[in-house]
Amino acid sequence: MPSCRRTPRWTFALVSAGGVMMTLDVTVVNVALSGIARDLESGLGKVQWTVSAYSLAFGALLLTAGALSDRVGRRSVFMAGMALFTVASAGCGLAPDIGTLIAARAAQGLGGALVFAPTLALLAAAYEGARRQAAIAAFAAIASAAGALGPVVGGLFVQALGWRWIFLVNVPIGVLVVAGALARMPESDTPAEPRRALDPLGAVLGVGTLLALHYPLVTGPEAGWTAPEVLLSAAVAVVLALALVASQRRGDGLIDMTLLRIRAFSGAAVLGFLARLSSLGVLAFVTLWLQSAHAYSPLEVGLHLLPLTGSLLVAGLFVARLQKVFAPDVLVAGGFAAQGAGLIGLAAAGAGGGRAATVTGLVLLGIGGAVIFPPLMGVAVGAAPADRAGMASGLTNACYPLGTATGVAAFGAVFSARLGDGLAGGPGAGTGPDGATSLREAVETGRFELLDPALQPLARSAFAGAFTAVCLASALVCLLGVVAARTLRAGTPGLGGTPERPRSSRMATP
Repeated sequence: MPSCRRTPRWTFALVSAGGVMMTLDVTVVNVALSGIARDLESGLGKVQWTVSAYSLAFGALLLTAGALSDRVGRRSVFMAGMALFTVASAGCGLAPDIGTLIAARAAQGLGGALVFAPTLALLAAAYEGARRQAAIAAFAAIASAAGALGPVVGGLFVQALGWRWIFLVNVPIGVLVVAGALARMPESDTPAEPRRALDPLGAVLGVGTLLALHYPLVTGPEAGWTAPEVLLSAAVAVVLALALVASQRRGDGLIDMTLLRIRAFSGAAVLGFLARLSSLGVLAFVTLWLQSAHAYSPLEVGLHLLPLTGSLLVAGLFVARLQKVFAPDVLVAGGFAAQGAGLIGLAAAGAGGGRAATVTGLVLLGIGGAVIFPPLMGVAVGAAPADRAGMASGLTNACYPLGTATGVAAFGAVFSARLGDGLAGGPGAGTGPDGATSLREAVETGRFELLDPALQPLARSAFAGAFTAVCLASALVCLLGVVAARTLRAGTPGLGGTPERPRSSRMATP
């Protein structure tokens, strides 16, 4: 095949298409949660796994996928990931029950990790000098825009075609990307330095630890925190976590444990986790509240989230200038403060504060998210040794999807507990166990139309109280982020905290 057909523009177009698909699927599903719960007859505890399964699988495989791409070739891993993501998307769209949907979403996450891990390495091989930096910056902007516009895109598809099409639309696009990569994307050279060996044991232990930690958070509110399966999962998580730490002490495993001893690096990783926990972790409940409490259609939900997405995109245009003036710890603390104020505004809106409180809360939430992440990535890479910059970036990136998954689970527990308190002693409590269970399942997914009119005032009040509790709990996480931002001062050399070492070619992921 003539080399002229394998141009850098083709690589950029294909990589960007893959990045848009992977990032979009983080947020696009949020506006479909109510429809999924209704069609598949499932409660909140299972429906929220459609969000967390994707992010959890993505983050769990990210480091392993990067090592694999260096070993077998980046284009090959990119195409394999896209193929898996495409097949899994078809499985999501055709899922007959909630269990199948969750499994397919996890497979999507695995495919997404394989796609994202080599993307910037492919761009770096396709371009040189200033064009390389421009291509990477453009790719980052496109991916961020896709994630921010996810609720609007999801709303359009859900309202016009049904929730299954937010997944099925990926199938033809994925097929075209795989075919295009095979025909017109050159295989990039792997680094000349010795390849880092894969760590299958570390990968298995990491995935097992995360899943075992996540399970109690999701099932505890419904099954009870002392239920045998909850306690067993927690115990397994502790054992697997200890085994993971022990397996990584040899120095050539999946994780370089010495990086965690660097105060600024570990602080950046934890802060990234907290930032995703307090933003995307609560987004599912914001969309559910808009759709249920206000009876908005999926499209209307997406449009009402435009203050969030718009402020995130607009504020992102000024972050580079702000980094030249303010140190990273100041920017990150300010971002957490903005997020916290936005969440308090949303809590006020949930308690009857009106449209102005909703818009103000969403705008502040978007501004905070835009300000937090760029400084964190700079500190994480700048604080680590130069020969570990790639691993430092990968480790930090892995904290982001895990923060999203943990946020959905933890706030789900808060939501369920507060909802139970709100419904206790109400009219539905006297209908017997089956009636009380039906009432709770209808309320927690916002399906008020299924309830007797006499129960609806209680149901709406309990739902609003639970949403307010989630927002306030997330605001407390932001307060913790403000305080913890001071850990970044150890890794802020130079004016405005600009890292002395070059940034890694990896970027923050969903």
